Amino acid sequence: MKYLIIGLGNIGPEYELTRHNIGFLTLDRLADQEGLSWKSNRLAFTAEYKFKGRNIHMIKPTTYMNLSGKAMNFWMKELKVPKENVLVIVDDVAIPFGKLRLRAKGSSAGHNGLKNIEEVTGGQNYPRLRFGIGDDYPKGRQVDYVLGRWSQSEVDELPMIMDKAIDMIKGFCTIGINMTMSQFND
Repeated sequence: MKYLIIGLGNIGPEYELTRHNIGFLTLDRLADQEGLSWKSNRLAFTAEYKFKGRNIHMIKPTTYMNLSGKAMNFWMKELKVPKENVLVIVDDVAIPFGKLRLRAKGSSAGHNGLKNIEEVTGGQNYPRLRFGIGDDYPKGRQVDYVLGRWSQSEVDELPMIMDKAIDMIKGFCTIGINMTMSQFND
């Protein structure tokens, strides 16, 4: 069985440690834990490994957030991975910091990366792991917050939360989305 895990984010050092890049950060942590290195590939950085008999392909799109669907669509076709075996890791301001929610489908909730995925891949029926980044920003300052760097207290908590996200990714690939949701969703 093949799985495609897509961490959303923006390339470039100015975005590296921002809230919007939690998808990249989570996959970087997983790659480090598995001793993997990223390869520069078409539309994405890629890495892959085997886990409990599953082939897990990971991508970090190089298209920037607003064109994430282009990379997702290309790699789904290239690897012949069905949509139900694709998991998108995305930041979400509507979820409190530290909370993780796995969903089989849903709306973009205004997230430009998810909007583009919907446009390019045809709909909202793809699994996503929503990583809560909270909404601790003044009215009208959402972009600054999302593209801002983590606070020190958030940085201190991130490894533990990313490890839970990694457990959820592995669960998605082995025991399936429903069992993983019932085991992990807050």
